[in-house]
Amino acid sequence: MTTATKNIIHKLETLPESMVNEVEDFIDFLKAKHSKSFFKSTDEKKDLVEEPKSLYGAAKGLFIIPKDFNEPLDDLKDYM
Repeated sequence: MTTATKNIIHKLETLPESMVNEVEDFIDFLKAKHSKSFFKSTDEKKDLVEEPKSLYGAAKGLFIIPKDFNEPLDDLKDYM
């Protein structure tokens, strides 16, 4: 175990539980951000909860924006 790892563990042991959870979330974020450079063992894969896939574009075609969307509303003409 490296000195840096030992220092991190010591610091984690002194944190309150809520902050430890934040640290864990941040570690997960960093791993996801750099996931291409990390090799995941089979034990680690089965213990982790899978991140949901992106839903970008999932609502395509469910609604239509009217052509006059940016036009002033009749109710607000008195204020213009």
